[in-house]
Amino acid sequence: MFVQYSCNYRILVVDDLVDNLFLLQTFLEAEGFEVETADSGSQALSQISTKLPDLVLLDVMLPDISGYEVTRQIRQNHNLPFIPILLVTAHDQTNAKLGLDAGANDFIRKPIDFEELLTRISVFLQLKTHGG
Repeated sequence: MFVQYSCNYRILVVDDLVDNLFLLQTFLEAEGFEVETADSGSQALSQISTKLPDLVLLDVMLPDISGYEVTRQIRQNHNLPFIPILLVTAHDQTNAKLGLDAGANDFIRKPIDFEELLTRISVFLQLKTHGG
């Protein structure tokens, strides 16, 4: 189906539900990605400032800071290079504008279609690696 990634791309998965973190981490590691997890927006921002991921998979609904606000703070930090951000949401399309306005690159809906997720991750990692 997909070729395993041997480039050691690092993906930060941010979700406040342990089951979601485990499922995404297990799936992405099986595809060859290096995965780190955070269970809150503040933890995600802290991790990003200390060890840059190649891509962030970010739940919109977090207990402390929304995924929209985390995205906004990442984009406003000019010390950070470009990091693709995929927002994960169970909400309607009407919220897509909020995320895109905050600086997210795309959305993926819950329940997650893993083939679609891999396709989107591939596209954004290629853009990041090859500069568009």
